[in-house]
Amino acid sequence: MQPEPIIYVIDDDDAVRQSLEFLLQTAGVAVRGFESAKAFLEILPQIRSGCVVTDVRMPDITGIDLLRLVQQSNPDLPVIVITGHGDISLAVEAMKLGAVDFLEKPFDDDQLLSAVRSALNQDADASKRKAELAEIHDKLAALSNRERQVLEGLVVGSANKTIAFDLGISPRTVEIYRANLMTKMAANSLSDLVRMAMLAGILETSGRAR
Repeated sequence: MQPEPIIYVIDDDDAVRQSLEFLLQTAGVAVRGFESAKAFLEILPQIRSGCVVTDVRMPDITGIDLLRLVQQSNPDLPVIVITGHGDISLAVEAMKLGAVDFLEKPFDDDQLLSAVRSALNQDADASKRKAELAEIHDKLAALSNRERQVLEGLVVGSANKTIAFDLGISPRTVEIYRANLMTKMAANSLSDLVRMAMLAGILETSGRAR
């Protein structure tokens, strides 16, 4: 079960930060406020989901600098950058660095809430992909060495007879390994098995090996 997403609001202006916190809390969203990027960075390594809303112009560490650090540490964590200065060059820089949105103060409450919901949906999708990939790797780890070899043959399109010849075993034995693979990987079809192999990078590795 995924933890409840939290919106991390970073702004050195107490009134603005508290106003944003109130708006988000009223909308039923969990919020944590920080008066500086430095304070937020102390907890960044522990964050697994949510969204960052940060002001651009802050002392010591700016919103742009913070965005760079978030991208390095947790690139799947969406960041919304806000500013009261209408600086288009900063907007462009922020988007190039991976910001999911850039809002100019004063912005409409609905505009911020819409941006946050969009960011949370993006974060949820990334979390699902991570969870699925972790599950696939767990299943792969449970395979025997021979089952892994048969899997690598299957995902590059080799027929059972070809895999059998390459491994020095009978086609019937390959069929048994193939059935075991489908069960262990919980694959509904060969295409499902190939999809999982692609996500885990097996298809690329197998392709280079051949």
